[in-house]
Amino acid sequence: MNSKDFARQLGNLAALDEPVRRKLYLYVVGRGGDVSRDEAARATRVSRTLAAFHLDKLVEVDLLQATFRRLRGRGGPGAGRPSKLYRRSSAQLDVSLPRRRYELAAHVLAQALAEAKSEATLEALRNAARAWGRRLAGEAADGGGRTLPLRRAARALEACGFEPHETTGDEAEVVLRNCPFDSLRAESPELICGMNLVLIEGLLAGLGLDGVRAKLSPRPGMCCVALRDSRAEGAAKGRPGTHSRL
Repeated sequence: MNSKDFARQLGNLAALDEPVRRKLYLYVVGRGGDVSRDEAARATRVSRTLAAFHLDKLVEVDLLQATFRRLRGRGGPGAGRPSKLYRRSSAQLDVSLPRRRYELAAHVLAQALAEAKSEATLEALRNAARAWGRRLAGEAADGGGRTLPLRRAARALEACGFEPHETTGDEAEVVLRNCPFDSLRAESPELICGMNLVLIEGLLAGLGLDGVRAKLSPRPGMCCVALRDSRAEGAAKGRPGTHSRL
């Protein structure tokens, strides 16, 4: 990153210093999909005009991206016009002072491991990932108690940057809307996704969540791992006419 790019990223991050803008950004990111100006305004309790101003500023600094689409169920004047919708940008901002190149080192190490293709090397990676998962579990502020196992897992993974989202229905699961290792995964998907799965398995073991199962379940724009409550999954398999999607 040259000095011009570094200054630009600092400026982009500074845009979140404004409280209303930061609140709108966090809401859009938390929704995990397209958000209209009206929805964002209602959720953050600001006027539509103010929400539109700040949302567009976030687009200008590449923290959000905007698209236009007609929304169903709208009536009244202007209902046929496309609405401006916002979602998180794919741009990655990574600023450190003083400047560090940790990701460069990670790319070098990932390439070396991928080229080695040694079972002993891969086993060492799995052991290290499992140990780090347990370590992350020890650092997690886990409420325990009566909290549902999937929710406990989601809380710990949220602290690690995975942005978990609990789905509902007969086959409830936790999907992970962010991969903290995304740029590495793009270059070495088999290596990084395998490491990621074992890391999460180690975290679950460290939390004592034997009933939660992590499984590779790649989805566009998300982490390659999803979580299921294995006990609920087993009960669903036992019901007539049901089957697992995984």
